[in-house]
Amino acid sequence: METNNNKNEGFIPVHGGYRNLITYQKAEIIYDGTVYFTKRFFQKYDRTIDQMVQAARSGKQNIAEASMASATSKETEIKLTNVARASLEELLIDYQDFLRTNKLKLWEKDHRFTMRFRELNRTPNATYQTYIKAIENPEQEICANSMICLIKIVTHLLSQQIKSLEKAFINEGGLRERMTRVRIEKRNRN
Repeated sequence: METNNNKNEGFIPVHGGYRNLITYQKAEIIYDGTVYFTKRFFQKYDRTIDQMVQAARSGKQNIAEASMASATSKETEIKLTNVARASLEELLIDYQDFLRTNKLKLWEKDHRFTMRFRELNRTPNATYQTYIKAIENPEQEICANSMICLIKIVTHLLSQQIKSLEKAFINEGGLRERMTRVRIEKRNRN
């Protein structure tokens, strides 16, 4: 994580630290779960494997890239965070398609397993191991629906993150405004 030790002199804010974001941590679980899922349920050369894995990767990688870009461009940070959300939405549809085409049930929000998954999701510092019984369950329906639950959680959190970034931009401005502010403060001190 980058730091800006002298806030009075500099204009580049603290940035990075994406590994501490819950959205990144859960997106990494989604990526790992998707790699597992596609290897298990699709034929080796099925194009769906690449599509799903790339969508999961894009979700995770764009969160990291957005965090690093935040130092010099709030616009880029917001755009890349939204790209992450859009990629995960694409992946969500793939899992829903899997359920539909295999005549498996999509869990409703009040389904007992969905409710249980929400409880599991409250586990602090959750890792792949936290969800392994669901993601690697012997039943296809449980595997796919578990991934859907995780994706819905992360896309919701990314929506909240985007709102927070928007508020921060409105209140603090972007790089040019910070640069001008620092330059004026420096001029006033001299």
